[in-house]
Amino acid sequence: MVRRVRVLLVSALLLVTGSVMVAGPASAVIGGSKSTYGPWAVRMLVDGHPVCTGTAVTKQWVISASHCFFEQGQAVADKRISFRVGDLDMRKGTTVRPVGKRAGNARADMMLIKVSPMKIHPVRLATAHVHPGEIVRQYGWGATCTEDENTCQSPVLKQSTLRVVRSDARRCEGYAVPGGTDFCMEKVSGIPAGGDSGGPVMSIGAHGKETLLGVFYGSDREKMAGAGEIAQQLAWIHKVTER
Repeated sequence: MVRRVRVLLVSALLLVTGSVMVAGPASAVIGGSKSTYGPWAVRMLVDGHPVCTGTAVTKQWVISASHCFFEQGQAVADKRISFRVGDLDMRKGTTVRPVGKRAGNARADMMLIKVSPMKIHPVRLATAHVHPGEIVRQYGWGATCTEDENTCQSPVLKQSTLRVVRSDARRCEGYAVPGGTDFCMEKVSGIPAGGDSGGPVMSIGAHGKETLLGVFYGSDREKMAGAGEIAQQLAWIHKVTER
C-alpha cells in the first residue's frame, strides 16, 4: 500500500491512527458545492461527534477508511460509534449503530462495518478500473474552512469535482504508484479534507446509475487527493458482506 505522506483527513474532533499510517489535523470539502443527491452517503460519529464519512454498500454494511476506526493506535470500540443515514442533512437523518462485525483491508485504507438495518438505497459498486482523465465526484460532510475545522464541519452533504491522474505522474507521489490499489486525483472544483475521510468517490451519471469508484482517504487540501480503488477490492467486499 502507498505510504501516506500527505495529511489523512480525519476531523480534528477525533485524531485517529491506523496500523500503517498517522493521521494529522486537516479540513474538509473546501469550496465545491452542496449535494442534491446521495442516498448512500453515511456520516460517522464517535462519542456523538462527527469524524468521517462512509458509504452504504448494502442495507447493513458501511464502507469507510480504516484510519477512522483507530484512536492513538487503538481500535475505537463499537459502543462509541454511530452513523447518521437517510438524509443529506445529517441533523435530520436516522441513527444506526454497529452490531459487532467489522473487517479491515490489509491492502487498502478501507474498513467494512456491519450496522443495524438501514432504510436507504445502497450504492452500486464499480467493476471497472478508473482511468486517467476521468472526472469524478467526492462526497462528504467535512469542514469547509482551513483555520479550525471543529468550527466548520458541514451539517449538509457537500461534493467536490476531481480529475483522475496517471499514477506515475510526479504529483501523485504519496497517493498512488503504478500497479497499486490506490488512485490519485487533482482538483477541478473544491477539495475534500478533514471529516471527508472514508467518503465515496463516485462516477458521474444519472441518479441511481453512478457507481462507487473509491474510498477517499486524504489530500493536500489544495490540489491533490487520493482514494483506494473499489474495483480492486470487490472480492473482499463481497466475501465480507455475504457472511
